[in-house]
Amino acid sequence: MKTNPIIRCVAGLAFALGLAGAAQAIEVGGLKFDDTVKVGGKELKVNGAGVRTRVIIKVYSLVLYLPEKKDTTAGVLDSPGPRRFSLGLLREVTGDDLGQAFMAGITANTDKAERSKFVNQLAQFGEAFVNIPQGKKGDVITVDWIPDTGTVMHLNGKPIGEPMKDIAFYNAVLKIWLGDKPVDSSLKPQLLGKS
Repeated sequence: MKTNPIIRCVAGLAFALGLAGAAQAIEVGGLKFDDTVKVGGKELKVNGAGVRTRVIIKVYSLVLYLPEKKDTTAGVLDSPGPRRFSLGLLREVTGDDLGQAFMAGITANTDKAERSKFVNQLAQFGEAFVNIPQGKKGDVITVDWIPDTGTVMHLNGKPIGEPMKDIAFYNAVLKIWLGDKPVDSSLKPQLLGKS
């Protein structure tokens, strides 16, 4: 029995659209993010997400991806395998201002002895932000931990800087939001999937 070519075409289109719909998106602060991502060959899922607010100004959306759900800071920091956080700007900001804010968050949540172990990576991290003259609303910075490679940063899909090797450094960056003195106390429970 022969199938009508139009029916085959419609069926094929419906199948293709079904596959396209398989990749879901979440909305955080008006920006869309994938609900799963592939990092280091492994699929990661959203652990939590929220918006960084300073006074009443929405600064950026933040999404944390892990291989498995974790609801404590220790669980996130000890999570084996790759990890990612995606930061979507909700207003214009200079790379310098963003870099200074990151450095202040790292300093507030680590002690001097801890920072001395990855001082070169801190300098490299700061340099990466200097190379972003002006961040625009909607720009997305991804920061991945890839075992055997290190911390890898991208701005809108383009690499920024070189990989930074130490897991302790990546964890220090995560402590900006998940440490004892998070930059935004309402964001911490959201990243841990508690709200």
